[in-house]
Amino acid sequence: MTLVFFTPEEKVMTVAKAQNSGYGIVNTPSRLVVRSPKTTPETYTQSVAGVPMTVLKMSAIFEQKWLATQIDVTAACPMLEVTWYLPWHIDPLISSDQFKLLEVYMGIDGQRLNATEMAARQYSMSANDMYIIVEIPVGAVGGYFKSQVQDGQYFIYYTIEPMLELLWIEEAANEDTRYKVFLPITTPLQYQPPQVTDDTVPEEQIFKVLLGPLGSDVVLINITFPSEVLSVADCNIRGFNIMEHTSPNSSLKVFSLVVPFTDPVVHQTKRGPGFTVYSLHLTFGLLVVPEFTQFSHTQIFFFFPPSTVPPQIIGGCDHQNFYVLVKYETHGFQTIIGKQILTPTLAEQYNFIDNGTHFSIVVPFSSPDTKFEAIESSSIRSRLDVVLMNQKTKNIMKEFSMSCKFHSTLIECFPNGTITALAVKLNSVPSLNPSQLTLRDPMCRPSFSDDRYAYFIFSGNSCGTTRKFLANVMLYENEISLPEETETESQPENDETLTPSPPPPLKMLKISCYYDVNSTSTVAFYTSPSKIEPRAKSGKGELQVEMRLALDNSYSTFYKLEDYPVSKYLKQPLYFEVELIAATNPSVSLELENCWATLNEDRRSHPRLNLIIDGCANPLNPYQVIFHPVWVDARVQYPSRFKRFEVQMFTFPEDDNNFDHHQLFVHCDVVICDNMNPLGGVCSGQCSSQKNKTKGILHCNQRLILSK
Repeated sequence: MTLVFFTPEEKVMTVAKAQNSGYGIVNTPSRLVVRSPKTTPETYTQSVAGVPMTVLKMSAIFEQKWLATQIDVTAACPMLEVTWYLPWHIDPLISSDQFKLLEVYMGIDGQRLNATEMAARQYSMSANDMYIIVEIPVGAVGGYFKSQVQDGQYFIYYTIEPMLELLWIEEAANEDTRYKVFLPITTPLQYQPPQVTDDTVPEEQIFKVLLGPLGSDVVLINITFPSEVLSVADCNIRGFNIMEHTSPNSSLKVFSLVVPFTDPVVHQTKRGPGFTVYSLHLTFGLLVVPEFTQFSHTQIFFFFPPSTVPPQIIGGCDHQNFYVLVKYETHGFQTIIGKQILTPTLAEQYNFIDNGTHFSIVVPFSSPDTKFEAIESSSIRSRLDVVLMNQKTKNIMKEFSMSCKFHSTLIECFPNGTITALAVKLNSVPSLNPSQLTLRDPMCRPSFSDDRYAYFIFSGNSCGTTRKFLANVMLYENEISLPEETETESQPENDETLTPSPPPPLKMLKISCYYDVNSTSTVAFYTSPSKIEPRAKSGKGELQVEMRLALDNSYSTFYKLEDYPVSKYLKQPLYFEVELIAATNPSVSLELENCWATLNEDRRSHPRLNLIIDGCANPLNPYQVIFHPVWVDARVQYPSRFKRFEVQMFTFPEDDNNFDHHQLFVHCDVVICDNMNPLGGVCSGQCSSQKNKTKGILHCNQRLILSK
């Protein structure tokens, strides 16, 4: 007998050599059995309907004089996946197009399960037009957790061996095939430090401790206290009542114990008349069997009896920050800064320092947890609220509020005529949206805004700025306000009994700039009609625009050039970002005009599927475009130079059943706008009519592979 392996190239091998290489080959007059490890050089990986599978393909040739018989042998096994996708049409095992799947069964450890058993174990098996999909919750019955200790650290993994059994028939050959496949699944090793829960019961004067969850192969052998080491049996004799609890739906378990406050292992510290702090210091000695690997976990517990003296709060300010000092006897309260609970992350941000009886924080006056109360020409009055709340009863123990004035440059006047102004949202107008503020010219909107600020950049001869000549100076004036239609929207209709309140200060912020005038000259001039219409002279320049594809909607990581073409499944979201690169003018912005997809790299080719038309999502496209806002971060300095949108992976209507075209190309036309002099069209905002625009064409082909 001669063996021919296909890798997929042909490789001839004798039976003896194959057996020496790890193959098992046995034949009888009516049967040929071949066994192969998955790691042999003759196996290869093949993608079957998008699922990677390990394939062994060979032929056994039996030779006699004037006669040769060839038997083809093929096996395909899915590679490890968290969710098991098994193609129900396995090409290497099927020789005919007339294929019909008759039966599908699922099992564990080679034993079939019925629907009731699967539901009880929370197993899931489903099928679509390409796959049979098996989902098993980690920790479900049928598998088990195994513990492992590395360098004294506790790790755990979960192992289970599901089975799928398929029965199909190839009608042309009138042959049926029963295919049974096992997939041992082991989750990656996961670091899981032992969790200890403090369920102390003050009313009963006991520490109640829970240790776990831990694997069923972990044994508690002893507990070490500062003064002694006690075995589990000794602890129970002492009255610590150590118990082991196992979940009926999982192989994990927890240990529990109780220690009275009066036991000698509990340390008592006097802190003033009638006030005692109880502490319990213990180390759990643990053992993993059958490896007999030891590890330990140390924990300290404190109990502070309720104090009758409430905490005290004092504070102060400098030119940039609020300083808060809290004096307390027991720390049985939560600290709320503004509207946020003081978490470890927030504490680090606010330079939290605690010495056991006092703690302090430093909060910048512009922090999101402060509130702006008033603005003056060169200062902002900001307020900080601090609340101490009982952790158990949620009752407020102490409230503290502090307001200070902080110097801040709200208006800047530059020698070249540029003026900048910063408007802030006051606490008295919580419904105000700073992005809706404008200068006297309603077309002049903020260059940057968020939920607390609006920042304007304009010149002295734009945006409705007026000029006055005074004795020795020239005065330029403008104001920040809400458009009239925005103000009227907030007023109630058909109610004559209501008297409208005066607009809050933020709706009328006056901007004044004074420039020195050294001398005054009188100039006379005359005008006459021009015979030639003025026209602008064309200029040349280059602006670079780049389109990229993000991995997810955080837009923090993007596919690199060498990653293209990118493979995506149908209806999987695609996250596009378009950026204006290296523009030096801060008032320049980028707007999307048209975006579309084609089946090849030629942007003028057909068929064509429109995604964005005139700055708007195409309403006729079944895969609707979703626009995402852009915020300032470490990578984005000017959000106006970025545009982001999302669309689901799609096919062309005329290409739904055509598997020859697997690549899509996405193109966009963009408009470059001057925020200081908007000319309408998409420069006026999303979904605007198209007039008077300066257009830049983006030749950027994002190549995608559509997986059907």
